Amino acid sequence: MTESRQPLLHVVLYQPEIPQNTGNIGRTCVAVGAKLWMVRPLGFQLDAKHLRRAGMDYWDHLDWEAVEDWAQLRERLAGRTFWYLTKFATRLVWDATFQSGDVLVFGSESSGLPESVRSEMPSHHLKLPMRPEVRSLNLASTANTVMYEAVRQFGGLPG
Repeated sequence: MTESRQPLLHVVLYQPEIPQNTGNIGRTCVAVGAKLWMVRPLGFQLDAKHLRRAGMDYWDHLDWEAVEDWAQLRERLAGRTFWYLTKFATRLVWDATFQSGDVLVFGSESSGLPESVRSEMPSHHLKLPMRPEVRSLNLASTANTVMYEAVRQFGGLPG
């Protein structure tokens, strides 16, 4: 875990399963200055050998934290605006107004966000548009798109 200045965003992966997706999302977090949060259980180990195998050789530059459960995460990020990315949303990502310090919450690759999490703040559910032939998008692709849209909105990165 790297301690740094205040992150531009907080990116939450709820029980992520695929280390390569987490690695891609972590790389984008480093690129935009976001903190990565992972809610256990994880589908992979967070030791140096497994991180290196997943191509996460920049991990020492990443501000990250793994928490035991959803309640602990909510407590740690209390007072922040949460945005829940789910295919069940009716509101598009482009219709949200993001601010520095917001929390972007993404579900696991196989089952998304559970109803217990989705039931919080229905007005803050977001999705990316897609044609009906596609059931879902890759977690890393979705997270990266949403992170860059958020940062674009509040001008958090130079050039």
